[in-house]
Amino acid sequence: MALDTTDTSTTGNIAADRLKSIVDRIERLEEERKALASDIKDIYAEAKSSGFDIKVLRQLIRMRKQEPAEIEEQETLLDVYRRALGMV
Repeated sequence: MALDTTDTSTTGNIAADRLKSIVDRIERLEEERKALASDIKDIYAEAKSSGFDIKVLRQLIRMRKQEPAEIEEQETLLDVYRRALGMV
């Protein structure tokens, strides 16, 4: 099946303007995500220079996204595992 490339508004039954709009939006959001990732990296660097442990900070941020019951369950299991290994 040959595509008719002479029509600039559609190509192979694809609306070129719609496709361009979607691609443009994705590219814009990718750039925003890149900028946000850079900002977050800078904030972690600031926290580190203030003496905060980055690993712990990342763990706290992960935990804040969880439900309290989920956190409690994980902490209980961690305690059980520690006791089983004689770490307490």
